Order: sequence, then structure tokens, then C-alpha cells
Amino acid sequence: MAKNNDKKTDQFEQIGETISKTEQFIEQNKKRLSIITSVVIGLVVIVFLYYNKWLPAKSSEAHSDMYMAQIYFEQDSFNLALNGDGQFLGFLDLADEYSSVKEGKLANYYAGVCYMNLGEYENAIDYLENFSSNDLLLSTLALGLIGDSYMQLNDQENALSYYEDATSNNQNNFTTPLYLFKQAMIHEENENYKQALNIYQTIKEEYKDSRQANNISKYISRVENR
Repeated sequence: MAKNNDKKTDQFEQIGETISKTEQFIEQNKKRLSIITSVVIGLVVIVFLYYNKWLPAKSSEAHSDMYMAQIYFEQDSFNLALNGDGQFLGFLDLADEYSSVKEGKLANYYAGVCYMNLGEYENAIDYLENFSSNDLLLSTLALGLIGDSYMQLNDQENALSYYEDATSNNQNNFTTPLYLFKQAMIHEENENYKQALNIYQTIKEEYKDSRQANNISKYISRVENR
């Protein structure tokens, strides 16, 4: 019994020593702890303001500034859409100025499409690769456009890779048969007839309502006879 009491006494003494040391540490480091606390609170406030005040305001500003570039884009005035007209920013400057918000990321997509229409496929690839979006359809189209750009550069290997990525990125009845068909055409051109046939048959069986399925029997017959 006495031993148990001694153990309890020792435990209380250890707890007391720990509390005392903690109090001493706090007392000796009051200024430092106060600074750390202030810094943490300051960072929390900054993060809150960034996501709830600054980003929405920046996004609204970007949306307004992008208006004229989009008008030029719709008019097929791709040089003006890219570079601006001296008064309004083009997609190149918009992508740089607003890189932190979704409008700036979208400007990369527009810039890539502009470069494609101007025949500058390497620049198109650079900007399309810098594009990112939670919109599955738009991100899929971007992958497909990179594939198209590589095809224009006679780089079928990279084109095929991006068409495959576009196919798997978002399964749907619009983009999936489109990029499957482009894959099959590359395989057929390279005399990989079995792979081409498998893809053509997939389009016929699984995407029968797609535009690519309309004349797919012709392509199936063509590779079956090779």
C-alpha cells in the first residue's frame, strides 16, 4: 500500500515538474510565441481573403477583359484575338495576366486554337498543353486538338497518343467515336489493319448513333480486304 502511495506521489511530482517546465517555457518565450501566433493568424486571414475576395474579383476582371478577344475569335480574326488590338488584350496577354484564375487558363485554350488556325502548330501545342479545366468536354477537346496539331506536324506517334488520351478522358457519344476514328485512320495508314478493324467495329457496335458510324461499314470492308 505504501509503495502504491509512493508511486502516485512520484507521478504527481512528475506531472507538476512538466507543468512547471511548460510554464517556464511559455514565460521565457512569450514574445516569440506571440509573434508565431500573430503570423499564423495573419496567414489564415491572407488565405481567406485570397480565395474569397481577391480571386473572385480577379476572375470578374478577367471575364470583362476577355470579351473583345472572344469577339475577334468568333469573327475568325485570329491575329487580333491572339495579340489584341492595342486597346483590348489578346489571349496571349490574358493567359499571362490572369494565370491564377479560370479565365486565364481558358485563354490558353483559345490561344492554342488561334495558333492552329494560323498554321503555327508547335505554338498551338504549347498553349493547349498549358490549358487545364474541370470541364471534361473542354479538356477532352484540348487533348484532341493537340493530337490534330501533331498530325499537321507529321508526328503520328504523338498524335495517336493524344487521341488515345482524348478517348479515355471522357467517354461520350460525341468525342469518343471522333477520336477513335482518328486512331483507326492512323493504324490503317501504317498498315496495322487488325487494330484499325477493331476500332472501326467498336464505333459500329458501341457508337452507332454517331456521325462516324454513318459510313463505318465502308471502312470495315476496306481493312477486312487487306
